[in-house]
Amino acid sequence: MKQALIHVALVVKEYDEAIDFYVNKLKFELIEDTYQPEQDKRWVVVSPPGSQGMTLLLAKASKPEQFKCIGNQAGGRVFLFLSTDNFWRDYENMVKEGINFIREPIQQDYGTVAVFEDLYGNLWDLLELSPNHSMATRAV
Repeated sequence: MKQALIHVALVVKEYDEAIDFYVNKLKFELIEDTYQPEQDKRWVVVSPPGSQGMTLLLAKASKPEQFKCIGNQAGGRVFLFLSTDNFWRDYENMVKEGINFIREPIQQDYGTVAVFEDLYGNLWDLLELSPNHSMATRAV
């Protein structure tokens, strides 16, 4: 049997501001932006550059309970983990783009990591795994 996770839904306030953040600040690729008239919504998918794995589905909140989740999808803990092949290159580029890092870079046994916020306050790890880490060959 072979299975894979392909999308993670990220609840956003507005499609265009979310696209702007992910594409122009984080340098993700816009994979798809298709209007779905039967549901009056858009199917918006973004992905880190060069990624072969899971993508983010930017899902506009449409109900009060969804609006409550914007920026707090993981209850205040790190929600998503962005793996990179060059931590310092990406960290410096993100700082130049105005990305807010709430925990500065630190070297851990598993690699180099810093925590940043997306445009709504969801927490992310920017992470370059050590070569000997069990996920290093699967990450980037």
